[in-house]
Amino acid sequence: MNAGPREFSSRNPLPSNEEFAVVIGGGIVGVCCALYLQRGGYAVTLIDPEVPGNSTAKWSCGQMAVSEIIPLSKPGILMKIPGWLMDQKGPLALRPSALPGIIPWFFRFMMNARHAKIVDIAQAMATLTHDVYDDYAPLLDACDDKTLMGERPILEVFDDPKGLTHELPYLELRQSLGFKSQRINAQEIGDLEPALAGKFSHGLIFPDWRAVSDTMGFIAALTESFIAQGGRRVRTEAKSIDESNGRATGVALANGELVAAQHVVVAAGAGAKRFFKSLGISVPLEGIAGYQAVVTNPGVEIRHSTIYADGGFCFAPMTRGLQIGGTIEFAGAGAKPNFKRADIILEKARRVLPELQTSQVEYGVGYRPFLPDTKPIIDRSRRLGNVFMAFGHGQLGLTLGATTGKLIADMVAGRPTKQNLAPFSAYRFS
Repeated sequence: MNAGPREFSSRNPLPSNEEFAVVIGGGIVGVCCALYLQRGGYAVTLIDPEVPGNSTAKWSCGQMAVSEIIPLSKPGILMKIPGWLMDQKGPLALRPSALPGIIPWFFRFMMNARHAKIVDIAQAMATLTHDVYDDYAPLLDACDDKTLMGERPILEVFDDPKGLTHELPYLELRQSLGFKSQRINAQEIGDLEPALAGKFSHGLIFPDWRAVSDTMGFIAALTESFIAQGGRRVRTEAKSIDESNGRATGVALANGELVAAQHVVVAAGAGAKRFFKSLGISVPLEGIAGYQAVVTNPGVEIRHSTIYADGGFCFAPMTRGLQIGGTIEFAGAGAKPNFKRADIILEKARRVLPELQTSQVEYGVGYRPFLPDTKPIIDRSRRLGNVFMAFGHGQLGLTLGATTGKLIADMVAGRPTKQNLAPFSAYRFS
């Protein structure tokens, strides 16, 4: 275990008995990379401009969605997209100003709608999600709070049997890859969630999914554990990767510091784009806005994280309130958030739960780092051989944080990885 936080400059030689690593990005993927590197004996500096926990995954439904391995490009979604784009109150919106820039991304997205591609992507993703709980276990064991991850499964409810029927081929694909689901009827939905009694007659339960107690608290607790074990977290932006002779030598920060390193990990989500030139990659990464609302005193109890499939959003009970979200928007680079999207979510939620009290509400937006094939990048830069990439997890950053961290630590140490990482190469888009 490291002796404690240490500050150093690239002007000073690195100690011969200790290797230094810098992780750019302090969200869930970044902090898990930092923790696994720390467990491997590296002295780690974690760089992020936000307070711990205030990241993209904070504004998510907090689910360990282990069987959410079907790409977004499945045919059912593609058929719905035109209608959603015409209806700005739908679960997906597109700002007209974003259209020119997003067309190449959508073209690649459509190329992944073929059945064979969907199966390939699902099989690749399953190799990662099968290890989620095992990979999180040692990280959570080191945290003081033992209630960070809940024990209850996740529910999904539908307005009518059509939605459930449409999901059957994908449920069968998930089952063939070792994941579980169970149909539930109106009585069972009401027993599990009294607040939803009589509102839905068709649903699913995912017994191998779990939800965290609070998305912000989950990331903050892991960060606190990292610091308590000797890690250093610097609250500022990483501006650039310093390099010499084909290797990274450190990371230049916005505060003027130059942090020397023998290993660098870029885990900055949608913010990874600024490092693409240094990494030597050209990747169609888009930050897609996902809006959420947290109702502090909702006046109604929701016991399970519950997906309302036809409504396009999720009820996620957390320690800081009932989080309601799921609507996404293609807004374009640099666009300001449109929190009317969050108002739409609340309006829909009140239709389902008329007793919902919304006098105390916090709005938020997270920019999900999506690639057209819905797979992340977990790879090593060919241009700078000691720089590693961990981004593009879309809506599965929380689910895959620990697994990605473990894989990155294995790559840094030169160990064989458990999973075949070829499907997650940064160069698959070339």
